[in-house]
Amino acid sequence: MTTDTDLIEIEINTQYLQEQSDPGKDRYAFAYTIDITNHGEETIKLVKRHWRITDDNDRVEEVIGEGVVGQQPEIPPGHSFQYTSGAIIGTQIGTMQGSYEMLAESGETFQAPIPAFLLAPPHAIH
Repeated sequence: MTTDTDLIEIEINTQYLQEQSDPGKDRYAFAYTIDITNHGEETIKLVKRHWRITDDNDRVEEVIGEGVVGQQPEIPPGHSFQYTSGAIIGTQIGTMQGSYEMLAESGETFQAPIPAFLLAPPHAIH
């Protein structure tokens, strides 16, 4: 497999969790669902994640860890893996971005970038 990350498609959907948020205490909770599709010719394994979560006060939290949601999923060619996780930030609006470290069957590792996406309640988006 080449390190061409166009072979990996990452789709993200976010949801504001009003019932878990407390604006009076600067607590805004979000769920995000990520769908990772392997358009390559080799099975890949998601080994590590790196997130950069930034709130509207430019407070940055870095999250680096093994796999996602307690797993290191293997994704065969033409298949997808989907998971849902969450983030809590101190402002109504923020962003997340990062990357996954992937391991191909050939033993090659590569980074699959995750472009910045918005964390915001629907009423805050203008």
